[in-house]
Amino acid sequence: MKRYEKMKKVKMRNLIRPSFVFFIAAILLFSFTFTAAAGAERIEDIASFQGMTENQVIGYGLAVGLAGTGDTGNATMAAISHMLERMGLTVAPTDIRAKDTAAVIVTATLPAFPKAGMKMDVNVSALADAKNIQGGTLLLTPLYGPDGKVYAMAQGPVSIGGFVGGGGGTSIQKNHPTAGRIPDGAIIEKSLPFTLGDGKTIKIFLHDPDFSTASAMARRINTSFGAGCALAPDPSTVSIDIPEAYANNVVDFVSLVGQMDVPVDEPAKVVINERTGTVIIGENVRIAPVAIANGNLTVEIKTTYNVSQPAPFAPSGSQTVVVPNTNVNVREQKASLMEASGSTLGEVVSALNALGVTPRDLISIMQALKAAGALRAQLEIL
Repeated sequence: MKRYEKMKKVKMRNLIRPSFVFFIAAILLFSFTFTAAAGAERIEDIASFQGMTENQVIGYGLAVGLAGTGDTGNATMAAISHMLERMGLTVAPTDIRAKDTAAVIVTATLPAFPKAGMKMDVNVSALADAKNIQGGTLLLTPLYGPDGKVYAMAQGPVSIGGFVGGGGGTSIQKNHPTAGRIPDGAIIEKSLPFTLGDGKTIKIFLHDPDFSTASAMARRINTSFGAGCALAPDPSTVSIDIPEAYANNVVDFVSLVGQMDVPVDEPAKVVINERTGTVIIGENVRIAPVAIANGNLTVEIKTTYNVSQPAPFAPSGSQTVVVPNTNVNVREQKASLMEASGSTLGEVVSALNALGVTPRDLISIMQALKAAGALRAQLEIL
């Protein structure tokens, strides 16, 4: 009986071991896949395909229905007269007093591959001296392309996403009242011709040109569709020969290529906005061995006013006078010295923050690092 139980345990152990090994292998495979995909981006997120371009359109129109906050100039009155004339009503511009109308500029962006009947959002902005276009309705407005042709027609109620209220010298305002938006406010009237490549090849244009990213993208495509299929002639372009299997189905081929993950090489860059004191530091930024010293000088000027009054029974002519008393105090902070040797800029910034360095001082220090040649990155000032 004991021998039978022992043999049973051995058999159960042999049955469990393969399953357990398979489970561990699956976990390792999943971990490896996740680690390999980390830091990679889809091609369609970092680049665009040849032919997928947007186009700008613009038009001049009238927004009506305003609450007395429209234009007062003669140009708008002439536009109203012209519009009424096209409707069969002749009115001189001098006879029009329309404070409920505003001349507006309408802008929009045609999406890639536009088709007649598709809708798109439009932006509406006051052109003249209108105070507010809240509650206005845009009249039918043609939108022109750079070639002077009409590609869409816009019309609808304008939403400014805010309000203006008040009176008697007191007012309150939220957002910008002279610019608004009409969701799905334009209907595309004319389709634009497009081709994905020339039928044999198609090009991919990187949003941020980079030699490493372009080379990695070409290698990734060649791994999936065969050696020599993709070539990177420059850091912003990858040229792909369409395989024969997808010669009549380019859309599927573009979809497969767009879903591929490629590693993206981030440039070493530091972006500074001096107006707001904002500093953005890239991951690959490094600095050479350097010593940094920083100190603040504070000058405080304080003025107090003392009142000097004449004593009792003072001679006639004595007056009360105000005597200013000015004190000047100069405080100089001891310089904070730190030495950095091959550190990342993030570590240096953390150390400076621990010493109480302000964002303005941080900007000055990084500009000095760049001037000294110790900052291994591009320094961009907005």
